[in-house]
Amino acid sequence: MHPVTEREIRGSFVNCSRGEAQRANLPASFDELPWADLDFLGWVDPKAPQQAYVVVPGDRLLGIKLRRNPSSSGRARMCSLCCTVHPANGVTLMAASRAGRAGREGNTVGVDVCTDLRCSGYVRGWAPAPVVSLLEETTTVEQRVERLLLNLDAFVRRVLR
Repeated sequence: MHPVTEREIRGSFVNCSRGEAQRANLPASFDELPWADLDFLGWVDPKAPQQAYVVVPGDRLLGIKLRRNPSSSGRARMCSLCCTVHPANGVTLMAASRAGRAGREGNTVGVDVCTDLRCSGYVRGWAPAPVVSLLEETTTVEQRVERLLLNLDAFVRRVLR
């Protein structure tokens, strides 16, 4: 991912108002993000932990506001984006309002995703994945990145539908 500015991020959101986008708190270490190692920018609002955000590069930058579900099932779960298996609270159901009229009418899309939104780090190996299973994934980093991007694209298309 190429570095983006705060203004570009705030202008990219498709499923919230301009005011909500302006009130979003960016990651604490925004100026130090490892942009070259990110496939998308994802973070939990440091001042409002029930809110999370995903910003996806592409033809145009696309931001999605998420609402985190704080409950946990108490068992291991797999992230729908990067396919990393985490113990009990490592994956959270997050809901995104659909873009446009559908979202204003209350329609949402849910996704089970890494609680810390560090999917890029898990597939690229710079964030240590939790050991939950004795089975080891045999795909290459490039294949895992491609799978992450395909799953992310499918989620984005569901939000935009």
